Amino acid sequence: MADGLLAGGGLGLELMSPEPERTGWAAEEEQAALEKGLFQDEDSCSDCSSHDKPGSSLQSFVPEGKTHFPEMFQTSQLLFYERFRAYQDYILADCKASEVREFTAEFLEKVLEPSGWRAVWHTNVFEVLVEVIDVDFTALKAVVSLADPYLCESQVSTFTLECMKELLDLKEHRLPLQELWVVFDDSGVFDQTALAVEHVRFFYQNIWRSWDEEEEDEYDYFVRCVEPRLRLHYDILEDRVPSGLIVDYQNLLTQCEESYRKFLNLRSSLSNCNSDSEQENISMVEGLKLYSEIEQLKQKLKLIENPLLRYVFGYQKNSNIQAKGVRTNGQKVTHVVSSTMTTGLLQALLRDRLCPEPCKEEMEIQFHSDPLSAINACYEGDTVIVCPGHYMVHGTFSIADSIELEGYGLPDDIVIEKRGKGDTFVDCTGVDIKISSIKFVQHDAVEGILIIHRGKTTLENCVLQCETTGVTVRTSAEFLMRNSDLYGAKGAGIEIYPGSKCTLSDNGIHHCKEGILIKDFLDEHYDIPKISMVNNVIHNNEGYGVVLVKPTIFSDLQENAQDGSEENKALKIQTGGDADVAERVDLEELIQCATGKMELCERADLSEQVEGNCEIVNELVAASTQKGQMKKKRLSELGIMQADDNLMSQEMFVSILGNQFKWNGKGSFGTFLF
Repeated sequence: MADGLLAGGGLGLELMSPEPERTGWAAEEEQAALEKGLFQDEDSCSDCSSHDKPGSSLQSFVPEGKTHFPEMFQTSQLLFYERFRAYQDYILADCKASEVREFTAEFLEKVLEPSGWRAVWHTNVFEVLVEVIDVDFTALKAVVSLADPYLCESQVSTFTLECMKELLDLKEHRLPLQELWVVFDDSGVFDQTALAVEHVRFFYQNIWRSWDEEEEDEYDYFVRCVEPRLRLHYDILEDRVPSGLIVDYQNLLTQCEESYRKFLNLRSSLSNCNSDSEQENISMVEGLKLYSEIEQLKQKLKLIENPLLRYVFGYQKNSNIQAKGVRTNGQKVTHVVSSTMTTGLLQALLRDRLCPEPCKEEMEIQFHSDPLSAINACYEGDTVIVCPGHYMVHGTFSIADSIELEGYGLPDDIVIEKRGKGDTFVDCTGVDIKISSIKFVQHDAVEGILIIHRGKTTLENCVLQCETTGVTVRTSAEFLMRNSDLYGAKGAGIEIYPGSKCTLSDNGIHHCKEGILIKDFLDEHYDIPKISMVNNVIHNNEGYGVVLVKPTIFSDLQENAQDGSEENKALKIQTGGDADVAERVDLEELIQCATGKMELCERADLSEQVEGNCEIVNELVAASTQKGQMKKKRLSELGIMQADDNLMSQEMFVSILGNQFKWNGKGSFGTFLF
C-alpha cells in the first residue's frame, strides 16, 4: 500500500460549507467538515500532526435507530475540492470513459486494505454486519462473510441468519463496494479504506451515467463529465440552482435512463436475430428513433451540467399562479401600504392619489402594513400604492392579475427588500402589469429579481439592486423598462428570451456580469426577440454591454453552407470585432435593403456608442437570417414552396440607437457561440 497517500494536510483554500441534510444514512452523519485535507503526497505533509500521533483523523457516526450496530466512519461530508482533487489527481486523472473502471481498480489496489475490516452492508431493505476477507479490485467488489455475532436489521422479519447465508451464497459472497459502510476504527489503519470506499460510492451514485462508456473517448472524461457533474451536485446542495431547473434535470435523467435501457434491450434483441425480416427492419427504425431521442436528452443534460451554460440557457419555468380575475361585484380596490399612517400622509394621499378630482366616483380603500399582503389581496384592475418606508418581505410577489404597483414618492424612499432564500422576488404572469417608483433590493437569491413569464409588464422610474440575474423576459412575454436603474447582477442585468418583446429606453444598466443577454438558441422554431433599445447607458459591466448567445450554425444549414447562392450569403457574414469597415458597410446596406423601417446609426460616426449600436443590429439581422433559412428549408421539405424573406414582416426589430457603452470589461457587444 502507498503509505501516506491519504495523509492529512490542511487545504488552505476557501472551502465550501458542509453538505446540507440528505436522506439515508448520509443524512444521519454529523454536520461537520473534515478537518484534514485528502489525497496529498507524503512529502507535502511530512509535518502534519497525523504523522506525529496515532489515531483516526476521521469522525464516526451511528445511524439513528441502529443502536446495536457499531460506529461507522463519517465520510459523506467531504467538501467539493476534496472530492475534486481525489478524482482528478488520484483516481481518474486523464482516463477515458472506457477506462474508468480500470483506473478505479488501480487506485483501490494502492489504498484499500484487502482484508481484516468490517462493514455494514446497507440496502433499501436491510442492514447487516459483514467482515471483508478479500477484495476483487477489477470487479470493484468485496468478498465477505457474516460477522460474528450476527447483526441484522430489516423492515421485514424474513431475513433470518439462514436466509442471509443463502442470499450471500447466491451472490457468491461478493458485494459491490458502494453498498458497504466501513466500521469505525480509531487506530487510523482503515481511514484510507473508508475514504476510498466513499469515493467509489459517491462516484457511481452521483457522477457515473450508464451511457458514459459508449461516449466518444477523444476527450478527457474528468474534464468532460466528472467536473461539471460534481459542480452541479454541490451547487444544488448550496442552493445555487433554481428549484425548477433541478426538477427539469431529474426528469431528464429519468427519461434518458429509461430510453437508454429500452435502446440496450432493442439492440440486444437485434444482435440475436439473424433474419432479414420485416420485424427486424421495424426494430431498426425504432432503434434509430431511440438513439436520436437519447442524444437530444444527453445534450440537454450537458447544458444543465455545464456551470456556464445552465445560467446562459436557463429553463422554461411554467408558473402555476392563477389569476383571480375581476371581483364578483366588479369593484376595483386601491390598496395603501404603510408601516405607520399619519394624518399628514393621509391628507397628501387623498389630495394626490385617492381623490385628485372632487367629482370622481367613490372608491374602496384597503390599508396594509406590508406590500406582500397587499399584492396577495389584489384582483384584476386593483392599484397598490406603497408609501415611503423600508419594507422587509420574506416571500415572492406573485402577480397574476393586471394591477398597478406604484410608490408614492422617490424610489430611494420606497424600498422593498427581500430576505430569506427563494427562487424569485417578483413573478409576473398578468396581462398588463405596471410597476413604478419603487426600489427593489434582493438578497440570498437563486433566481433573478424580476421574471416576466407571460403577458406585459411595464417598469418605470424604478431601482433594481440585484443578487443573481436581474430581469428575465421569457418567451412570449413583453417587457417595457423606462427611466430605471439596474445594477449588481452576478449574471446578466437583463435576459431576453427568444420570441419575447423587450423595450428599453433611458435606463442605466451597470455593474453586472453582463449588461444585456439576448438568447437565440436550441429551439430554433422561436423567433428572435423583438428588441427596442433607445438612449440607455450600459456601463461598468464585467463582461460585455450586450451579448448574443447563439449556436455556431444550425446543423441542417451546414448542408448548404457551401452554396454560393445569394440567399445563403447572409450566413457567411461575420460581424465580430475583427470585421473590417467594408464588411460592416455591406451589412448595413443589406439591412437597409431588407428593412425600410430600421433605424441605423450614421456610418461616419465611429464613436463607441455608434459602434455598439451597429454591432447589435448587425448580429441580430444575421441571426434572423439564419432562422429564416432554417424555416424556408423546412417548409420546402414539407412541400410548401413560399416563405416570407422580409425581415420586418414579423416586426423582429423596432429600433436600436442612441445607447451609450462605457467601461464594459470586454467591450460594448459580443457573441457567445456554442
